[in-house]
Amino acid sequence: MNEKQLKQYLLSKPEAMEDFPFGAGVAVFKIEKKMFALLSSDRGVARVNLKCDPDQAFILRDIFTAVLPGYHMNKRHWNTVLLDGTIPRGELERMIDHSYALVVKKLNKAHRQALELTYGSEQLYRGA
Repeated sequence: MNEKQLKQYLLSKPEAMEDFPFGAGVAVFKIEKKMFALLSSDRGVARVNLKCDPDQAFILRDIFTAVLPGYHMNKRHWNTVLLDGTIPRGELERMIDHSYALVVKKLNKAHRQALELTYGSEQLYRGA
């Protein structure tokens, strides 16, 4: 999955929006003002920070060399994933789905219920 495809997938999540609070080179993807992904590039290699269950985060780091502790993030709850082509597209999509679902679960009850009514739990919590 390249950077353009990744952006398209991130923005396909219900009510996801892209913002640039850290400048033009760092895209932040949010749901209800809460970040679920951060996309940047370093020396020509795109990277995405994704929220992750702590136990799963460590397992993914052991399995994939392109999964690192979250760069400039809480390393227990965030992974940095290098888009170097070594992670299968389906696994990368699953990681994005998981990050998005974790953030949606933490939204306040009114926002979460409104999203559930509009989009359904299946679409919101895929990968949870």
